[in-house]
Amino acid sequence: MTSLPSSLIPLHRGRLILWAWLAIALTAVNLRTAVTGFTPLLEIIGSDLGFGVTLSGLLGTVPAASFGIFGFLAPAVTRKFGLERTATVALSLTALSLLMRALSPTPMLLVLSTVLALAGIGAANVVIVPLVKVWFADRLALGTSLYLILLQTGQFIAPLLAVPVAEAATWRLSVGIWAGPAAVAGVVWLVLAVRLPADHHAPAAVTATDAGPRISRSSTVWGLVILFAMLSLSNYGIITWVPAVLTDAGGGTALGGSMVALYSVWGMLAALVVPHLATRMTNPFIVVVGCAIFLVAGYLGLLLSPLDGTLMWMCALGIGVSTFPLCMTLINRRTKSPQTASAVSGFVQGIGYGLACFGPIGLGLLREATGSWSIPLLVLAVTAIPGVIAGWFACRPRFVENSAPQPTKRDADQQRP
Repeated sequence: MTSLPSSLIPLHRGRLILWAWLAIALTAVNLRTAVTGFTPLLEIIGSDLGFGVTLSGLLGTVPAASFGIFGFLAPAVTRKFGLERTATVALSLTALSLLMRALSPTPMLLVLSTVLALAGIGAANVVIVPLVKVWFADRLALGTSLYLILLQTGQFIAPLLAVPVAEAATWRLSVGIWAGPAAVAGVVWLVLAVRLPADHHAPAAVTATDAGPRISRSSTVWGLVILFAMLSLSNYGIITWVPAVLTDAGGGTALGGSMVALYSVWGMLAALVVPHLATRMTNPFIVVVGCAIFLVAGYLGLLLSPLDGTLMWMCALGIGVSTFPLCMTLINRRTKSPQTASAVSGFVQGIGYGLACFGPIGLGLLREATGSWSIPLLVLAVTAIPGVIAGWFACRPRFVENSAPQPTKRDADQQRP
């Protein structure tokens, strides 16, 4: 990573740092709103535009597919154009696409606009991590905490507002309002981008072969891939279909949005607690087991008594997907160098999201074939089993570069994110 050009220090550096703080904060807020502010409205939109469960499942699959595809593509773009310019284009594309989605007259245009919006968010999702690192290297913990907390804030506010705004006005306004914050974030990044050279803060090319080890042959890496895929499948399955599960059980449309919001709130606590645990435990496998138990309890609760104890089931599911910050922490803990960590991160997220994208549409097809949510919820509960098995491999105190255990607590502390 490069540092700020000498011509910008110290005259403009302070001002640019403030703009960067604002840009990162606005970007983080926008990373999930286009997903969680949309899925509670699928039945309302489907009724208006004339589509059913199958297309709703496809729309629920788009986020995971986009994050997987653009997780692979975004680094190549940033190497050519720079991080700030990539962020500018990504947020601008998202804002325009969200407006297009709000105005969509047909299901086909709704799908196209959703793909474009999530393409922009997928790219922003990748570049925000190195942007935090290069702008706030001396405040990395603070920058990372800010980014994760604001991401979760946007994730739970959007579904909380989705149905009330749609009922007070229209679903088009409810979907379209999130174009505003995305556009503002794009403008702030543009302010930074026009003052910097095109290659400013562009990360060096990092690939699996550059990292040294053959990461595709590492059992630790594959443990992370499967664990990440299973938690992502659960996450997007919950966000996409829990509103429909509750509606089919007799709950109101606003209940689904509020429950997705409650589920999302737990991510804020997990972002603060789980990395702390993972950096202090030699083998955090117990965290994986505990999360799996909560996931199974949440799914079985929704299956057996969806409207009695709904709050408890959603809290259990929110705790259950706490393996997300665990995976992000283990990528750093189980690698010796930033180069290897970057390669492992792209490999894990690219394949993990790619596998998870089959979840929402597959669950929707199961619902359509069986006529109830019983089988889909049981399938989601069963995914905890491969997650636990994969977690055992991912959590072993071994570096990806070799099979030797991590030697000492001091060495482990040096690997903290």
